[in-house]
Amino acid sequence: MRRHQVAIIGAGPSGLLLGALLHKAGIDAVILERRSRDHVLSRIRAGVLEMGTVGLLHQAGVGARLEREGLVHEGFSLNFNGHGLRIDLADLTGGKTVTVYGQTEVTRDLMVHRDEIGAATIHEADDVGLEGFDGDAPRVSYTKDGQRHEIACDFIAGCDGFHGVSRASVPERALSTFERVYPFGWLGVLADVPPCSHELIYAGHDRGFALCSMRSLTRSRYYIQCSLEDRVENWSDQAFWDELRRRLDPAAAEAVVTGPSIEKSIAPLRSFVAEPLRFGRLFLVGDAAHIVPPTGAKGLNLAVGDVHYLSEALIEFFAEGSRAGIDDYSRRALMRIWQAERFSWSLTTLLHRFDTMTAFERRMQEAEFAYLAGSRNMRAGLAENYVGLPY
Repeated sequence: MRRHQVAIIGAGPSGLLLGALLHKAGIDAVILERRSRDHVLSRIRAGVLEMGTVGLLHQAGVGARLEREGLVHEGFSLNFNGHGLRIDLADLTGGKTVTVYGQTEVTRDLMVHRDEIGAATIHEADDVGLEGFDGDAPRVSYTKDGQRHEIACDFIAGCDGFHGVSRASVPERALSTFERVYPFGWLGVLADVPPCSHELIYAGHDRGFALCSMRSLTRSRYYIQCSLEDRVENWSDQAFWDELRRRLDPAAAEAVVTGPSIEKSIAPLRSFVAEPLRFGRLFLVGDAAHIVPPTGAKGLNLAVGDVHYLSEALIEFFAEGSRAGIDDYSRRALMRIWQAERFSWSLTTLLHRFDTMTAFERRMQEAEFAYLAGSRNMRAGLAENYVGLPY
C-alpha cells in the first residue's frame, strides 16, 4: 500500500492547483484522475479570471505564461434590448481588473508544472473508492491497468466535479443540497476569428441572452441562449452567426467576424450547493460542492477560492498541528460560495428570457437595467462581485 499525506481526487484545475500549493509547502500529495490527460485538456471551459485567481496561480509558481498571454480587461458591456451600458471595473473598484485566459490554458500550465516538479499524478484511475474518511485512517482505492491499488493518506480532497465519486461517497443523510435548474441552456461556438469587441458583451434580448467573449485576440467564444431540448445538429454555423447578430446592438453585430466553428456544444445551466464541505477527513472542492450559471464567470474562480481556504488549512495542520483551519474550512468557503451563487443567479435572471415570464417580470428586468444605468453605487456593487470578493 502506498502512502501520501493528501490524496486529491480529480486532475482538473482545482486539483492541480491544490497539489501545486501543497507541494510548495513540502506536503506530499498524489492526484488521481479518472480520465486521460488528453481528455482533461480537451474540456472547453470559461476564461475570465479574477485577480485573486491570478494571484494564487502566481503564488503556486504557474503564472509566467498567464502574465505574457493573458488579456487584462478593465471593463465589460451590458446590452439590454439594444441599450448599451459599460461597466468600468477599474474605475468602480479602485483599479481592480479581470484577466481573460482560457481554463484549458490554466490546466495545461498546471500540468506542465506538475511534470517539472515530479509530483505523482495517476490518470485513467478507474473505480475509485473512498473509505475511512470518517476516522483517522482514510484510504483511496482504484484500478489501473487491471490491477487494484490502495493509497493510505491523512486527508482526501474531492476535486472531481459534479458527477465525481467524492460527493457521492458521503452518506446522503449528512448532506444538504440546494438546487435551481434553469429552463434553458447555452449554445456555445469557438472559432478562430478576432472578437467583435475588445471587452466582453453580455446581451439581454427578447429573443434570448447572448455573450461575446474571447480566448485571445484571434480566437473568439460566443454563446446564445437556447432550449434544453435543442441539439447542436440543429445549428449550422451560419444559423448560429445569424442568430447571434440578431441579439446584439447594431454596432456589435456589424463587428462580428464569422468563420467555421472549431467546437460547438450546448451546456445546461444550474445553481447548486452541497453543505457542508467537510466530512471528517474528506473535503469537497469546486464543482464537487457547487455549480453556478456561467453568466457571472464564477465557476473556476469559485473553485480557486475553495483551494485557497483548503490549502491554508492543510498547510497549517501539517506545519503547526493546528486543526483550526480544517475545522473552519466549510464555513469560510460557504460564505463566499453563497455570495457568488447570489451574483450569478441575479445576473442570469436579469439577462435571460424565461418562457414563463410574465409582463410584470419583464418590467422588473427593464427596471433593474435602468437602475444600473442610473446608479453608480449599483454598478459598483456589480463590479465588486464581478472582479471577485476578497478571500
